[in-house]
Amino acid sequence: MAIMIKTPQEIEKMRISGKALRQVHDAIAPHVVPGVSTLDLEEIAVRKIAELGAIAAFKGYHGYPSALCTSVNEEVVHGMPHAKRILKEGDILSIDCGVIIDGFYSDAAVTYPIGKVTPETRKLLDVTRISLERAIEQCKVGGRLGDISAAVQEMCEAEGFGVVREFVGHGIGRSMHEDPQVPNFGSRGKGPRLKAGMVLAIEPMINAGSPEVHVLKDGWTAVTNDGSYSAHFEHTVAITKDGPLVLSR
Repeated sequence: MAIMIKTPQEIEKMRISGKALRQVHDAIAPHVVPGVSTLDLEEIAVRKIAELGAIAAFKGYHGYPSALCTSVNEEVVHGMPHAKRILKEGDILSIDCGVIIDGFYSDAAVTYPIGKVTPETRKLLDVTRISLERAIEQCKVGGRLGDISAAVQEMCEAEGFGVVREFVGHGIGRSMHEDPQVPNFGSRGKGPRLKAGMVLAIEPMINAGSPEVHVLKDGWTAVTNDGSYSAHFEHTVAITKDGPLVLSR
């Protein structure tokens, strides 16, 4: 495992990339409402990315066709935007996006409730989002990668939710996916030592029911085996001597 350590200058470039990515998410957010198609949201993202002078990191990546991943309800990750996928009251939508600026990647995801959702669904979103914050708190020099993973698993499983095993977070920098992998399950005190200059994309993917998932025939869209809803939150985080720096905040 070759973990890339970024210089302060490189982290600053990644902060600029992360700021642009946040602007893309902020441009999309007001339009995540009933009656909108996931392709409508893709078009907003494409326009904003171009306006910012950035590059859509996902489009063309291993042949992926879009700038966004738009995963609805039981779709866990890598759902593709489509004109016929219309959001309706009670749905949830995970929007995952990445951009490149000056050769550096950033990656972030948010799951939105569409209109009014059930209390159980709201709890899924809240717990997943808070588990990401708990994981970020573990991004301290001298800690272990397993501390990050365990923070997600401990919280989500205590609430009765399933932690996806097949998809994990990752290092990020000049490439979308770098070492190390960042699972959402693991043991405290295990794994590589956390060092200043590491940058991680931490992304809890949490199911309301069973953790098992499978990929549909399109070769991209991952869904829960039991049809339960799935939430996904993600930030790009730099580990610094002064603590975690959330580059996509």
